[in-house]
Amino acid sequence: MSEENVSGSPTAPSEDLNLKSLLRNYISLIGLALAVVALANIVFLFLIDIMSAHPSPYIGVLAYMVAPGFFILGLLLVPVGMWMERKKRAGRAAKGFPLLDLNNPSQRSTVAFFLSFVILFVLMSAIGSYRGYEYTDSVEFCGQLCHSVMHPEFIAHQGSPHSRVRCVDCHVGAGAGWYVRSKLSGARQVFKTALNTFPRPIETPVANLRPAPETCEQCHWPKKFWGAQLKVINHFGSDEKNTPRQLRLLIKTGGGDPNAGVASGIHWHMNIGNKITYWSDAKRQNISYVRLEDLNGKVTEYSAQGADTSAAALGKLQTKRMDCVDCHNRPTHIYMPPDRFVDQSLTAHRIDASLPFAKAQGVEVLTADYKTTDEAVQAIATKIPEFYKQKYPDISTSKQREISGMVSELQRIFRASIFPEMKVSWKTHPDNVGHFYFQGCFRCHDGNHVSKEGKTITKDCNSCHTLLSQEEGGVQLMGSSDGIAFKHPVDLGDMTAVNCSDCHNGGVGP
Repeated sequence: MSEENVSGSPTAPSEDLNLKSLLRNYISLIGLALAVVALANIVFLFLIDIMSAHPSPYIGVLAYMVAPGFFILGLLLVPVGMWMERKKRAGRAAKGFPLLDLNNPSQRSTVAFFLSFVILFVLMSAIGSYRGYEYTDSVEFCGQLCHSVMHPEFIAHQGSPHSRVRCVDCHVGAGAGWYVRSKLSGARQVFKTALNTFPRPIETPVANLRPAPETCEQCHWPKKFWGAQLKVINHFGSDEKNTPRQLRLLIKTGGGDPNAGVASGIHWHMNIGNKITYWSDAKRQNISYVRLEDLNGKVTEYSAQGADTSAAALGKLQTKRMDCVDCHNRPTHIYMPPDRFVDQSLTAHRIDASLPFAKAQGVEVLTADYKTTDEAVQAIATKIPEFYKQKYPDISTSKQREISGMVSELQRIFRASIFPEMKVSWKTHPDNVGHFYFQGCFRCHDGNHVSKEGKTITKDCNSCHTLLSQEEGGVQLMGSSDGIAFKHPVDLGDMTAVNCSDCHNGGVGP
């Protein structure tokens, strides 16, 4: 029978087992101190995050991931220390747990404080967890947290048509399954980053990309009929005068849905009215076999001449049903070749076209071999002024501002498109839109894929675009609304015997 005091209530627990007394140990006190400091940091960083127009990416990591971790660790240390302290005093106090008596004002206040704290902590944890989840889906988290690793992809994203689209909208998309898969993959990448074992350059996740109908087509309307679209291409020669050239093309975009328009043009390939399947290497650059099922269900199969298309050989290749990203495979992370970048700068007057050999010199310094970005930036700042000082001393004196502007623009171009530290440049990732620098369309439309019936996948330029006019030096060489034959600046003979990418490599020379 337990002892009772005069009022008949149980005897109060020993002072040695009082809650406040049990808190008096180093572990619990350290835990309380850690929790208080972490909480103060969470509040401070949260205020910075919501009040700053462009907060640092590290703010989100510290506020919603690191600081809450220390806060929870501190709270866990408190009961651990109390348990160890109670075990230590066990020989000096009655065994059993402390009694809870809500009639005792002191204990009632302690319980009320504890319950209030738990409710507040749960609310803060819910908000913090959501903010942490939201932050891990942000562009800043994906692109800026690991500067050296994802820097090229982040910079390319910022200058792309999809710069306002979050990374996760394309690389993850909706649904819990893909979210979990992406986070597990991300965890492996974190270890590779920590151990410095990640590949340079970062490989394009061709096999792991979510199908385009589940990502791209959530914004883009694949069944829309586009008809034909005008494309103007400005180009400058590598001669002293930077001779301007301009092509005007009518791109036959067309459409693939017979209910929205004629199934024709480039978007005829879109697998709406027609179904196209192909067999290729892992990077989808060498296509050996193509299967076409047309609107009427007729199947035609094309084999690349000289390729092994036996069942055993095809079984070793990647099989894919064609969708948007088979042509638009670089919709966001675009690394533009130096000659095209310089052409754009000359067109926009960011580089003065009156500077002799501006095109040639710009491309030459951009395509030189550099080990680091800083080395390249310094070399550009030295070589361009030195060239004009030696070859054109009068221009070097009279056009110092224009030459300085050219240096700044070339440095900007280098930082935006070439990343020596990660071994990334315009040559790293093939761009399948068009066929100027890479095979692109000619992966199939090379005149070399033939069916059993003798049909050939055409290489006719006019099947995708019509050249309306071609100008050089401000003088129109030719023009016609019905289309004209392309005239190359250098006579190459039979143009159908070569591909653009055989010579055009984004730099100087073949």
